[in-house]
Amino acid sequence: GAHHGGMPNLDVKVLRYMSNEEFRVLTAVEMGMKNHEIVPSSLIESISGLKRGGAFKLIRLLAKNKLVGHQSKPYDGYRLTSKGYDYLALKTLCKRGAISAVGIQIGVGKESDIFTAVRPDGEEVALKLHKLGRSFRTLKNNRDYTRPGQSFNWLYMSRLSALKEFAFMSALHSKGFSVPTPIDVNRHVVVMSLAHGYQLNSIQMLRHPSSVFNSLMEVVCSLASYGLIHCDFNEFNMLVDDSENVTLIDFPQMISTSHTNADYYFNRDVECVRAFFRRRFGFVAAQVPTLDADTCRNEHALDEQLAASGWTPAQETEFAALADALAQETAESAEHAGAAESGSEAGEGLGSDGEDVETSS
Repeated sequence: GAHHGGMPNLDVKVLRYMSNEEFRVLTAVEMGMKNHEIVPSSLIESISGLKRGGAFKLIRLLAKNKLVGHQSKPYDGYRLTSKGYDYLALKTLCKRGAISAVGIQIGVGKESDIFTAVRPDGEEVALKLHKLGRSFRTLKNNRDYTRPGQSFNWLYMSRLSALKEFAFMSALHSKGFSVPTPIDVNRHVVVMSLAHGYQLNSIQMLRHPSSVFNSLMEVVCSLASYGLIHCDFNEFNMLVDDSENVTLIDFPQMISTSHTNADYYFNRDVECVRAFFRRRFGFVAAQVPTLDADTCRNEHALDEQLAASGWTPAQETEFAALADALAQETAESAEHAGAAESGSEAGEGLGSDGEDVETSS
């Protein structure tokens, strides 16, 4: 994956030396952000329960390390940066023994960053940091970004997105699908086994394109038999190893086969792979599956497994509602930004601390 210039955005040394007090103050900022876009210092102090002055020194240290951002307008306070959120999750996963060290960045997706990590027993695993709203340009004027809970919504959305991935990965894994093995999840970070192979889009030649194509069609049909349609089934979401085994690594947009447009999405997934194989490998599929003819559907086959991993219908509803709200907010702020001239204020606002400015990649 491409690096955003030299240093990956996780400075692991800071993680190793973070004291429990710092962690407490950082957690206090996170809690304060549920109701405040910018959390007043006095509130951080009272939530963290540290004695007067103690918290303040620690906040300044966190700000120096860019884990929180300081703002003086419209009042004095701090907010969690996306780097700070990363640290809360990683530190928690370290404390729980899920990982013991973070390695290197190996991928950057549309809405996630992928790193290697090591478990206490030395096993190398993958970390996926969900970064929803990365393509969202932060809002410019005070009036907008002081609305309570706005950045918190992005954080919360990333957290729900990670929980959803973990639950689906657990359910699919338990049914024998070739997906990474889920290990743990905290906030917006999923820990999973390191899948071996190459992203299909980076492969120029296959020894047996027909058998790999058939494997992929089997995956699509098996998903449908469990009541699921991938909706984004393409060469970027699968790995193929040297033995030409396929692993499905990404499924952020899955929908139910009971969806009104189920046929359309199923056919689109199939067509996407079919077109890629024709274009890249010169392989033309004689026949492809259809939803009605080639799958026996059981709409609620995975409900129990999903609930066991903590993903419930209520959360699905909340996730969808939040996604709609944020999409609308993004559209409004884009109109806003278009209307306002791009003056010197453009770089200010939520992303004024250097590397925390989220631009679309």
